[in-house]
Amino acid sequence: MPRLQADADPTRWVAVTDSLGLGGRRHRKAAIRMLLGQANTALGAQAKPGSGFMAWAMSQATPFLMRRAAGRVLVWVWKADPELLVVMAQMQQATPQLRAARASMPMEYDDTETFRGTYLGIGEKLAMSLPRDQRTPPFATYTWDSGTHFVTVTAVCSDRERFGTVIGAVDELARTLRVVDDLAVGESRSVLRIEP
Repeated sequence: MPRLQADADPTRWVAVTDSLGLGGRRHRKAAIRMLLGQANTALGAQAKPGSGFMAWAMSQATPFLMRRAAGRVLVWVWKADPELLVVMAQMQQATPQLRAARASMPMEYDDTETFRGTYLGIGEKLAMSLPRDQRTPPFATYTWDSGTHFVTVTAVCSDRERFGTVIGAVDELARTLRVVDDLAVGESRSVLRIEP
């Protein structure tokens, strides 16, 4: 089964995907708290007294949910400030419904630029440093279409003023993303494996 891998710089990023138990707990909780806060703001809701408990509960469940995704979802948080930046990479099957949904996105999502990944080749990057709606946090998305799958990296930042200072590190992380599978060399005479 194909899955994602990336070479995240451990001095900048903390991986949430495989951080079970106490390892990475503080970073997971802070990232989830930031995302919940951004979602509440976008929906016009006020923070609720129990939201701290909700963030804790989700931080405990998240690694198990990601483990069930079997490498199709990877998540990192900014090590120096986990509430500042969350990055998620995911791989989805390119169904006709997903292609139709992508084609129906709002006009501002057409302002993409070409982005080259080291392993995935040419893709698209969309950076929204100042979204029109003040409630929407700055974000960036990177997308590659392999024909059978979409590989997408989404970075969400909680601070409009600091978005420009971290987007370069997100670019570096996105460039290291690759798709791997479990096919062993020699498993089939008709398959030739070549390193990128």
